[in-house]
Amino acid sequence: MLRKAVNIRFMDQNEISGNLIIPEKSTSILVFAHGSGSTGTSYRNQVLAQALNNNGFSTLLFDLLTDGEKQIDSKAENINMKIPGITFNKFNIKLLTQRLISITEWIQNNYETKNFDIGYLGASTGAAATLYAAARFHEVKVLVSRSGRVDMVDKQTLSCIVCPCLFIVGGNDKKVIDINKKTLHQLKNVKNKKIEVIQGASHLFEEQGKIQQVAKLSIDWFKTFLGR
Repeated sequence: MLRKAVNIRFMDQNEISGNLIIPEKSTSILVFAHGSGSTGTSYRNQVLAQALNNNGFSTLLFDLLTDGEKQIDSKAENINMKIPGITFNKFNIKLLTQRLISITEWIQNNYETKNFDIGYLGASTGAAATLYAAARFHEVKVLVSRSGRVDMVDKQTLSCIVCPCLFIVGGNDKKVIDINKKTLHQLKNVKNKKIEVIQGASHLFEEQGKIQQVAKLSIDWFKTFLGR
């Protein structure tokens, strides 16, 4: 199994680092797009990545924002308590999508991954970015959203998506369940689409055993629509 750190530079000259893992004989790669409250080193993402690797899928984990951008958001949160209405980088879907597009292009040009089938695994605001990117890259074979803020994607973009889409939501996350059901209906050109509600789980799937259920559902979906 190949494990390596990779650096990706964007058009704005910002750079991020990520962790690339390629199991032996793997033929596909899953790109993680984290949400506003998560990182590539979070427990949940590590559990998901390890489960996927154990099933023969390659993974690329990274943060969509630079350390500097995250520090700006942290300072803005303190200011926002006094001056509401400040825009945060973590909610800038256009920026997150541009980063994910650049990462996808990197995969397509990187020697070790250029022949791999590509899938997306997005969470929260990161899920919105995966939908925007999937509308552009029809080479993306499959998409899984976890507690996705898919309401941040416009109808025109949703109509351009064709890859199989699975939305996973916690049973206690009532508002996000409604959001995901509505968006699923708007994916007019997606033949294979489904929502899975994990009972007893909250938005972050922090309850015991719930993130493992997310992993199983994701693996089953990827095995169905993506080569290993």
